[in-house]
Amino acid sequence: MRTDVDTLLEQHTGNGSRIPAWLDLPDPKGFKPKRKYRTIWISDVHLGTRGCNAALLVDFLRSVQCDTLYLVGDIVDGWRLRKGWYWPDAHNEVVRRILKMAHRGTRVVFIAGNHDEMLRDYAGLTFGGVELALEAVHETVDGRRLLVTHGDAFDGVVLYHKWLAFLGDKAYSMLLRMNIAFNAVRRRLRMPYWSLSAYMKKKVKNAVQYVCSYEEAVASEAISRGFDGVVCGHIHCAEIRQFGGITYYNDGDWVESCTALAEDASGQIEIIDWVAETGGHASDTVVTELGAAIPAEAGA
Repeated sequence: MRTDVDTLLEQHTGNGSRIPAWLDLPDPKGFKPKRKYRTIWISDVHLGTRGCNAALLVDFLRSVQCDTLYLVGDIVDGWRLRKGWYWPDAHNEVVRRILKMAHRGTRVVFIAGNHDEMLRDYAGLTFGGVELALEAVHETVDGRRLLVTHGDAFDGVVLYHKWLAFLGDKAYSMLLRMNIAFNAVRRRLRMPYWSLSAYMKKKVKNAVQYVCSYEEAVASEAISRGFDGVVCGHIHCAEIRQFGGITYYNDGDWVESCTALAEDASGQIEIIDWVAETGGHASDTVVTELGAAIPAEAGA
């Protein structure tokens, strides 16, 4: 039995080639000129969960153009999908948008994370123009070499005590459910999306200590391997920091903060905060097009 994902990924070459017609459909009119970047990094989208801000991500991806797009892990949440299927059309649209970018010349590199670890067995293969990898090395315009990795390998809880990771995942899920309910009330009051879960994480002392330890561990690995910097995700905290001569970059997530990293033509890398830029609302065009496809529980 075919699923929506099977249909989206159906792109063959050679005799009997079949390319989905929607790949060549023009984008809807009414968008501002696309921002042009050399490179964009996004991670921790968690497609397949109710907390995924799919509409805001579609809005962002339609607003940008880049030579290379890195998907830095946890794009699909296999942990959740194993427990029960949840895949609204808005999540299909995220996949369509990524595949369209690949079809139109963007190099798309998908680095599997711990929530989509089932894809790690396929590292080195390409599907629909999307390269699967365990990690990557990115060279900026100004010649800096950056290690690109999801980052779960440097998370002591995930690495050494996986049962604790799943326990923590349950607690985090409860926090996200609170976040969904909280933002449902804000929408009824015509207020923009605001992440209660991200705010609470920043206020919890142990969470702050965990984030700091994680950042130091990732940076130390990059230093030991001779890189000039490292780009990762995993902890849902967008950040740019200096550690002992190298730069640590975290692209954040699309569940709580809705952030990405972008490299411009000069090699400068910045954090894009899509909630701050849009006021927490996807464009009218995206909302109209997705319509009922946007889950009522989602943050945007």
